[in-house]
Amino acid sequence: MPSYEQLSELLDPATTVLLTVECQQGVVGPDSALPELAREARSSGALTQVARLVAAARASGVQVIHAIAERRPDGRGANRNARLFRAAERLPVQQLSGSTAVRVAPPIEVADEDFVVRRLHGLSPIQGTDVDALLRNLGCRTLIVTGVSANVAIPNAVFDAVNRGYAVVVPRDAIAGVPSEYTPAMIRNTLALVATVATTDEVLTCLKRPRRPGRG
Repeated sequence: MPSYEQLSELLDPATTVLLTVECQQGVVGPDSALPELAREARSSGALTQVARLVAAARASGVQVIHAIAERRPDGRGANRNARLFRAAERLPVQQLSGSTAVRVAPPIEVADEDFVVRRLHGLSPIQGTDVDALLRNLGCRTLIVTGVSANVAIPNAVFDAVNRGYAVVVPRDAIAGVPSEYTPAMIRNTLALVATVATTDEVLTCLKRPRRPGRG
């Protein structure tokens, strides 16, 4: 567990960005293409914790980025080089551009000042998207990673961020995967080796401290 001083140093609002990963209706909403994952994200409280973090980030001057996975109705440009992609093509709910499925799911709210970054390919919300360029232009040093899934997109995001030189904070109760017992094992044996793992409440305590001047 990081000390308050260690976590507080990492979470300077002027150099911190909060990333929500695939917290969209078609993934974690009531009509999800992945109902088991949607149930876990909601029953574990992870989605509620993400919403708390988003609200606190805005109040503290921390930039919020929502990473959304979608595909064109004709499927052009989408990956087909892994079993996961081929299975997704057969799901009854498709993450089609412009549809309800690719809207950020309640209780998370999107504000005008947030960035929404959409990708049509791959597994990572960072590799091959606008996220890295946005982080650099925002002066980001620390990225808070939240959302789903602990099976694929979350570790991808953490590894990609670390490889690009960012410090990463993972609120352990603000991510979810399936089965439920997989997430804590993956955090303990993998993410904890490369990221600072904390709780949502610990992150909120740091974000709610007196604010420093914002970015120019």
